[in-house]
Amino acid sequence: MKAIILTGGKQYQVTEGDVIFVEKIDADVDKDVVFDKVLMVDGKIGTPYVSGAKVSAKVLKQGKDKKILVYKYRPKKKYRRTQGHRQPYTKLTITKIEA
Repeated sequence: MKAIILTGGKQYQVTEGDVIFVEKIDADVDKDVVFDKVLMVDGKIGTPYVSGAKVSAKVLKQGKDKKILVYKYRPKKKYRRTQGHRQPYTKLTITKIEA
């Protein structure tokens, strides 16, 4: 059973047992999270969401990605700026898809 969920402003195609990385969700490790913004389940497309559909997931880990360096530069002006960024994420495993 496949589903497309919406979380953190992004869409994810999931099946049961998948492990996905999403934008940070405020939930503790080993807790269950329910997504009710389901855009599609097994070919049934919602307007905009499928009514009564839910996707359950379990939080495996809270963490941060590798550091990304942002470098600004203006030629001939002696302007240089370096900034680092680490995006927080939540690692989930999909446990159940209900249509």
